[in-house]
Amino acid sequence: MSRVALGLAYDGSAWQGWQTQPHRQTVQDTLEDALGKFCGIEGSIPTICAGRTDTGVHGAMQVVHLDTELDRRMESWVRGVNAFLPPSISVQWAQPVSDDFHARFSARARTYVYVLWRGRVRPALWAGRAGWCFQPLDVDAMRAAAQALLGEHDFSSFRSSQCQAKHPVRHLQRLDIDERGPFLVFTLKANAFLHHMVRNIMGALLQVGQGRESVDWMAQLLSWRDRKRGAPTFAPDGLYLSAIDYPEEFGLDELDGGSQLLSPFTQTY
Repeated sequence: MSRVALGLAYDGSAWQGWQTQPHRQTVQDTLEDALGKFCGIEGSIPTICAGRTDTGVHGAMQVVHLDTELDRRMESWVRGVNAFLPPSISVQWAQPVSDDFHARFSARARTYVYVLWRGRVRPALWAGRAGWCFQPLDVDAMRAAAQALLGEHDFSSFRSSQCQAKHPVRHLQRLDIDERGPFLVFTLKANAFLHHMVRNIMGALLQVGQGRESVDWMAQLLSWRDRKRGAPTFAPDGLYLSAIDYPEEFGLDELDGGSQLLSPFTQTY
């Protein structure tokens, strides 16, 4: 029995999130069924992922591991599994890993990117792939408010009532807001994220950007540790799991999907 890690990309618009469900309209169910077909067995092959994504959330770089007795070249895993997957889900790479590698518990950090379109009219060509805000935004105020969230904090004010994490403390290492023409690109990196944490942070930042709350309100919201006093949860459309960080000992060095994701924004507007 050997362990294989796979890197995945997927458009979450058509799926009911990552995690397996009885209706089986999830990325995990679809991947595991494809793995079973590739391996020539009846049924599916179980996988463990780096981070579960919600309904409508995309994966620019998701990582899973599985245990198998099948001996195939790594390129065969990529092309063979993709032959059984729909166009919206794609294996990007495969790599053998040691038995002590765990896609979830070995990860040291995760990075999410949120793509927001600023414009008077909703962007038809970015439907399901970017969030939308038609009100003017004070980006400098949003950046100032974001500073209060950096570091290790109790993020209860940004935690879904359905969150199953054992504790609400997380270390947010990065929260950047970049202007790319009509887009704002938010990059958030933490050791781990709570359920709806990024979408709730987005909702709070937009409250500040629209002038509905002051810059200082973000620190107050954090200190209240009360989700009921927070901002509305923002849409999942523009949210992408973008990168996973693992210790160097595992030799996984293709785990940043940001370059592919952000390539449309590299031009100068």
